[in-house]
Amino acid sequence: MSKIDNDVINSIKVLALDMIDKAGSGHPGIVLGTAPIVYALYKDHLNIIPSNPNWINRDRFVLSAGHGSALLYSMLYHAGFDIELEELKHFRELNSLTPGHPEYRITPGVDVSTGPLGQGIGMAVGMALAERYLNKIVNIEKKNSKLIDYYTYCLCGDGDLMEGISYEALSFASTQNLNKLIILYDCNNVSLDSDTSITFTEDIEIRFEALNFNVLVVKNGNDYHEISKAIKQAKKSDRPSIIICQTILGKDSLLEGTNKVHGKPLSKEDLANIKHKFKITTEAFNIDNKYLNYLQSFINNRIESNYKKWEEEYHEIKESDNMGLNSLINLLERNAFIIDFDDTKFKISDEYCEELRESNHKIMNFISPKNPFFLGGSADLSSSCKTNLDKSSIQSEDNPVGKNIYFGVREHAMGAILNGMALSNLKVFGSTFLAFSDYQKPAIRMSALMNLPVTYIYTHDSVAVGPDGPTHEPIEQLTMLRTIPNFITFRPADINEIMGAWEYILKNNCATALVISKEKRNKNKNTNAKFVKYGAYMIRKEKYRLDGIIIATGAEVEIAMDISKELFTMGIDTRVVSMPSVELFLKQNPKYEEQLLPKDIPTFVIEAGSSIMWNRFATKPEYIFGINRFGMSGKTEEVIKYLKMDKNSILEKIANYLTKDVDIDII
Repeated sequence: MSKIDNDVINSIKVLALDMIDKAGSGHPGIVLGTAPIVYALYKDHLNIIPSNPNWINRDRFVLSAGHGSALLYSMLYHAGFDIELEELKHFRELNSLTPGHPEYRITPGVDVSTGPLGQGIGMAVGMALAERYLNKIVNIEKKNSKLIDYYTYCLCGDGDLMEGISYEALSFASTQNLNKLIILYDCNNVSLDSDTSITFTEDIEIRFEALNFNVLVVKNGNDYHEISKAIKQAKKSDRPSIIICQTILGKDSLLEGTNKVHGKPLSKEDLANIKHKFKITTEAFNIDNKYLNYLQSFINNRIESNYKKWEEEYHEIKESDNMGLNSLINLLERNAFIIDFDDTKFKISDEYCEELRESNHKIMNFISPKNPFFLGGSADLSSSCKTNLDKSSIQSEDNPVGKNIYFGVREHAMGAILNGMALSNLKVFGSTFLAFSDYQKPAIRMSALMNLPVTYIYTHDSVAVGPDGPTHEPIEQLTMLRTIPNFITFRPADINEIMGAWEYILKNNCATALVISKEKRNKNKNTNAKFVKYGAYMIRKEKYRLDGIIIATGAEVEIAMDISKELFTMGIDTRVVSMPSVELFLKQNPKYEEQLLPKDIPTFVIEAGSSIMWNRFATKPEYIFGINRFGMSGKTEEVIKYLKMDKNSILEKIANYLTKDVDIDII
């Protein structure tokens, strides 16, 4: 290694250590052990424009080991991204550009939020899948185009590979043969608690050979040139690659090679010793400009020629009348995703009665042909969830433009892969049963955290799945989804409300769940797609006086309507409110809630799931008709009756509650 490269790597290390030291928290071990890997990648390989961090054809870099954020920020600063030195001094402080773990849309040069181990690997797989899809879409319009032609790199550690999601995602990547995905494995045999000898002992080379990965080994992970050669070799492979870099955690620290250097700042003595060894001034945050100039000039000179060629093609396309490619550029540069969706174009008979998953299937297949950037798949349940796009094919290595993605039984990885695709500005969906949303929670949380347009479609949404029993009958999942910040959950009652949910999803770039029943439901003449965006609205108005209000969601709305009609024959006049999205309703003006749900009126809630969140609306806990126990295996009707979620059981109780206070002879 040349002296200047060695000095720049040491400068990157010391700046990151200064950040950790000033913050009083962070992870110095990865900084000292892994800097040569990151340096080799940024200096010699990443196609990036530091002055234009959102360049649509940049190579993507995912720091799956997000605890190494100080190293990444120091690298970005040295490479010339728009990060002031002052921001590095505020590492891990409130509202800084340098949060504790990398955050998308916060720090220039950060392509994805990472931190929960394994998630980054899954998202990197999604990015690589999106690149292949977009590349082929472009090449259909313009042969031999380089408009979209980039690699996705992911730096991971032992912890990432221990997490089950990483195996799910990389198994999928192998099946799809995503050869432009390169995993850089920081193999230091140390985790936070101990050596990995007591937790993680499989042979990674053999494991990845079995996955049909291109496996490369760099025995000296401190040798920047060997790492760079391995990356160059990986880029030539026709398979996804993993480069196993054997490193020393906390190299040159007094604690090197031990878990004690993993997750807390170095002592003042240790830090001073390292600086002395590197022949760097002891003054914190003092960076020699010659190191910055050297690295930035090298990167700019390396990329300049290829970038000019790319710009020529870009401007040629922009000046052409190729609407398809111009639409793609608008999508990628401005996230200009537009699908003309209008529920009034659907002509639905008043006698319409169908399983709601079938209704959803029809609407999705109305949407799909209108835009090539709407795609997704299922965790081996497309035939049950009814989410296949009928006019498209299955995506594969041989058919990279297929819009139906078969994720296999990999719910957790599916969520992360969808996030990676959404980070490439695609509008994606994934489907499974609602009970299995638990497998996806970490990925859903990352969708919401990054505000990504991922739609999670969940069918089999209640105990009405009957014979499948309690393992497949969701109880607490709706409440879980509704408590996630920056996330919208829809549980539509019929085809009208499904259309309204999709209209909102297509017009808003946000993370959503669409919870669909497999039960047959009539089209309610009073439901309205246009009102779904308000979260809740009246679907049956009281005729003479307001004796009570019944709120319901999903399949239970039809039950609520039947109950309200029967109550009326008993002299009790009730209003029925459909609430397809609790979150959207709570965003409305308080006056809207006061008009819809007057506080002095007895209010009931019907939903076949946990009742814990409905205290916000119900007058009394006993006015909530939900299920707070696991379900049963049996015929659907028998299960619903046993759990007292049938119409007659609820009707009797509501009538009893209301007749205590209502003079039923008036009507």
